[in-house]
Amino acid sequence: MKISSLKIGHLKSAATALFALFRVPTDNMELARAQYSAFTKQIPLLYVLLSINTIAVAFTYAPLAPPWLGIYIPAMLCVLCVARLIHWARQSRTELDDDNVLHQLRRTNKLAIIIAAGFTAWALSLYDYGDAYAHAHVSFYMAVTVIGCIFCLMHLRSAAISVTLVVNIPYITFFLMQPQISLKAMALNLTFVCAAMITVLMIYSRDFARLVASRGETHRLSDENFRIANLDSLTQLANRRLFFAELERQYASALIDGRGFAIGIIDLDGFKPINDTYGHTTGDRVLVEAAQRIRQACADDLILARLGGDEFGFIASRNPAPEDLQALSDSITGLLRLPFSIGSSSVQLGCSIGVAFYPQSADTPDVLFERADYALYHAKRHHRGDMVVFSEEHEEEIRSHGIIERTLQNADLDAELSMIYQPIVDTTTGETIAFEALARWHSPTLGFVGPDQFIPVAERAGLIRRVTRTLLKKALAALKTWPADMRMSFNLSAHDLSDSESVVQIIALINRSGINPKRLDFEITETSVSHDFVQARAAVTTFKALGVGISLDDFGTGYSSLSHVHSLPLDKIKVDRSFVTDINTNPVSLKIVKSLTALCADMDLECIIEGVETEAQLATLMELGCRRVQGYYFARPMPECDVLPYLDLATAKRA
Repeated sequence: MKISSLKIGHLKSAATALFALFRVPTDNMELARAQYSAFTKQIPLLYVLLSINTIAVAFTYAPLAPPWLGIYIPAMLCVLCVARLIHWARQSRTELDDDNVLHQLRRTNKLAIIIAAGFTAWALSLYDYGDAYAHAHVSFYMAVTVIGCIFCLMHLRSAAISVTLVVNIPYITFFLMQPQISLKAMALNLTFVCAAMITVLMIYSRDFARLVASRGETHRLSDENFRIANLDSLTQLANRRLFFAELERQYASALIDGRGFAIGIIDLDGFKPINDTYGHTTGDRVLVEAAQRIRQACADDLILARLGGDEFGFIASRNPAPEDLQALSDSITGLLRLPFSIGSSSVQLGCSIGVAFYPQSADTPDVLFERADYALYHAKRHHRGDMVVFSEEHEEEIRSHGIIERTLQNADLDAELSMIYQPIVDTTTGETIAFEALARWHSPTLGFVGPDQFIPVAERAGLIRRVTRTLLKKALAALKTWPADMRMSFNLSAHDLSDSESVVQIIALINRSGINPKRLDFEITETSVSHDFVQARAAVTTFKALGVGISLDDFGTGYSSLSHVHSLPLDKIKVDRSFVTDINTNPVSLKIVKSLTALCADMDLECIIEGVETEAQLATLMELGCRRVQGYYFARPMPECDVLPYLDLATAKRA
C-alpha cells in the first residue's frame, strides 16, 4: 500500500513537471520579464521567416494545387504573419507592467500552438499534389521553418516546445504511415532531431534562467552598493553625496522646465555638549532619533539627507512657497524641542535652519548651497532656533563681508587694530576692579569697522588667530602700565580655543609680557565652547593651570549653560545685558537675574552683570546682591590713554 502511494506520488510529481514545461512561469517575474524582452526582439524575425518560406512553397504549388490551397490559404497565412509583425513592432516600444507581460507570454503560448497547427495542416494538405520534387520542397519547408521558429522562440521554452511537438509529431506520424522506406527513415531521423532540439532547448532554457538570476543578483548587489554609498549608515537617511547629486539633478530639471526649488540646511543647537558630556554612543542615539523626528515632519516628496555631524539638509522641489517652508521649519523645531530620553534622564535640543531658493538666491547649485549655509550662519547668530531665508540683505552682507575680508587680509594689523577698555565696578565700594578689553579696527580704506562686523569675518576667513594675537599683545602692554591690583578681561573666540597651537601661542604671549597671569581673565562664550567642547575644556584647563581666570560670557542666552557651568573650571559668570535692559519693567527678567545671582553664589562663582545704564537698574541690582557690574552708567569704553586719568578721578571722587 505504501509502495503504491509512493508510485502515485512520483507520477503526480512527474505530471506536474511535464505540465510545467508548457506553462508560462508566474513565480519568477524577473525571469518572465527577461523572456519577454528577449523574444520580443526575435519574434518579428519569426514572422518574416514564415512569410518568406510560405511564399516560396506557394510559388511551387500554385500551378499544382487548387487555387484555394495553393494561393488563397498561403496568402491568408502571410497576411496573418504581417499583422502579427506589426503588432510586435508596436509592442516593442511599449513599457508593460507585470500583469501585461504575463498576459502577452500566455497569449504567445496559445498563438504559437494555433499558428503552428495551421501551417502544419496547410503543408500536409499540399503533399498529395505535385511530384517527388514538390514533396521534397514541403519536407524541406517544414524542417527549415520549424528549426527557425524554435530558435526564435527559444527564450520562451513553453512556446518553443509546443511548436516543436505540434509540427513534428504530425509529420513523423505522416511519414511513418507512408509505404516508402526512405520516408520511414526520414521519420525516425526527424524523431531523433526533435529529441536533440528539445534537449538543447531545455539546456538553453536552464542556462538562460541561471543567467537572469545571476544578472539579478549582480543588479541587487549593485543596488546594495549604491545604497551603502549613498545612505548615511547611522541615520539611514541620504548622505552628503546623494544630497549633492540630487541638487545637481534638481538644477538640471529646473533649467529645462523653469520650475524653481529650495534647499535648506538644519543644524542642531545644543547637540555637541550632549555628545561631549554623555559620550558618542548616547550622541549617536540622539542623532538617530533627531533624524527620525525631522523625517516625520517632512513630506514624502522632500529629499532629506544627513550632511555630516549634527547637520542635515533638505531639497524641496516644485516651486515651494516660503510659507510652506516656514510651516515645515515650525514642525521640525517643534518636534526637536521635545525631550530626548537618555536612560534615566532627558536632554533637549533645538535647531536653526537656513534656506535658499533657486533662482532667487543663486543661479548655480554650489552657490545656492553656500547661500543656504550663510542663511544658517545668520540664523545661529541672530535668530537661533528659527528659520532664515537668504535675502538681498544677506547678499549685501556677503559683498560687504567680502570687502572686509579682503581688506583685513591685507591690513597692517599692528597699526590698524586697537583696544578700548570698559571698567568693571564693585557696587559696595564704587571701586573699579577690572577693565574689559574691547577690540576696534580703523581701516585706512574702510574707516571704522565695528567688532560685530570684522570679528565674524575674521572667524569665517581663518584670520581670527592673527587678530587675537595682535589684540592680546596690545592689551597686555596696556595692563603692564596699570596699577598692580588692576585686572583685565579679554575675549577669546571659538577658534582660539579649538586649536592647541593657538593656545600655546597665547600662553607664550602672556609669558613674554611679564604680566602676572592672575591679573588676566579670559572671557569665553557658550558658542565658542560648543564649537569643540573637549578641546575647549582642555584649553580652559590649561589657562586655568597658568593662573588665568575664566569667565563665561553672555550667560543665559545659550542652550546648555548649566552643563557648561558644571563641566568647566570657571571663576566668573557674566550675565547678558539683555536681562538688564528691562529689569525694572519685566518681572521675568528680574526673576532670571535673581536666579542667576543665587546660582553663582551657591556655586561660589563671581557674578558680573553687563549693560547697566541707569541708576534705577543699578539700585535694583544692588537690592539683589549684585556686586560686580559694568555699563554706560559708570563709563563708556575708553582708549588706553584715558584709563589712568579715569582711575585717578575715580579715586579722588571716593576720597
